[in-house]
Amino acid sequence: MGGALTESAAVTRPAIISPLIDALCVGGLSLLLLLPLLLSGRSDLVIVGLGMQAWIAALVNMPHFMASYRLIYRSRETIDAHRWAAIYVPLLLIAYIAFAVWRSQETDLYVSILMTVQGAYLAWHYTGQAWGMMATYVYLDGRSFQPLERLLIRGGLYLLLAWHVAWFFRWGFGTTRFGPLLEALYLLMTLLSAVALALGIAGLALMRIRTGRFPPVKALLAWGAIFVWYAAMARDPRAIFWVQIAHALQYLIFPFRVEINRTKRNTTAPSRVVTHMAIYLIVLLAVSVAMAVWIPARAMDVVANWLGRRPGEVTALSVLAFLNIHHYFTDGVMWKLRNPAVRADLFGHLPQPAPSKPAAQSKRSKDRLS
Repeated sequence: MGGALTESAAVTRPAIISPLIDALCVGGLSLLLLLPLLLSGRSDLVIVGLGMQAWIAALVNMPHFMASYRLIYRSRETIDAHRWAAIYVPLLLIAYIAFAVWRSQETDLYVSILMTVQGAYLAWHYTGQAWGMMATYVYLDGRSFQPLERLLIRGGLYLLLAWHVAWFFRWGFGTTRFGPLLEALYLLMTLLSAVALALGIAGLALMRIRTGRFPPVKALLAWGAIFVWYAAMARDPRAIFWVQIAHALQYLIFPFRVEINRTKRNTTAPSRVVTHMAIYLIVLLAVSVAMAVWIPARAMDVVANWLGRRPGEVTALSVLAFLNIHHYFTDGVMWKLRNPAVRADLFGHLPQPAPSKPAAQSKRSKDRLS
């Protein structure tokens, strides 16, 4: 991304919401929770019951899906600009899920394929968002990653992506005849995660040597957090619950800022902005609770009455898989920092960066939030 921010912007420490809130959401809160749990040596890292997990997911995780939908379905123009994400991919998913649920009367193969796609795509989504956080906060700091720095840091994240996929297959298919092979692959990727850490440190150190400073703290928090998230998942597979909550929290400040900036373009009255954002939050939470609690259960009941118990059981999982996969795809096409409209929506509250040579460098056109 381009250019150095003006001197006044540097003084005010530009942020998406505020320096403190950004630091907590981008990784600080998850580190405060997971690091003590990991250092305690305990094997159970979830620590809350299923009921509380459901409500936390409904109030944090589901809103990050719904906020994403608000971005893409907010107008005819955004739908037309992203037809694959808005129309074609959800239709294909609905068709496949209907087929998989119908076939689940006889076999779980097609539902298993759906869950496998979801699990593997999740790894891409987590590591992609970690890089997006780093790219964003380095941009806000008036700098950018050079090609070698980018290669090293992203190379480490790609190794973490491979670790996540190996982790998924180990726990998802470890009891099959492929179990020993999957265990060996998981152990190999666990060893290579140390290489991922070394590559990232090298990339960060090169930026320090080149610019005289490390990347901003929030970029370092995002980078360090994903290593801690995966350490928690390695200790306790159920800790993916906290990882998903941390990932959602990391994301939510971005659509929130977009909503504020778009609202401010249409009105100069602060009271109207406050009113709009209050309504936005209330509707977001209400729809999220309905999507998390009511809709999967009702869909499960309808399908169970129609096709039988087993199809009904897999319907709720399929609804959540739809939301996950569609969200991963949507974010992949929506949050491109090379897009001037994305930058205007996300950084419109900040002083504009001064034109400079780095702004024209094409390598940063690949940076994205997820």
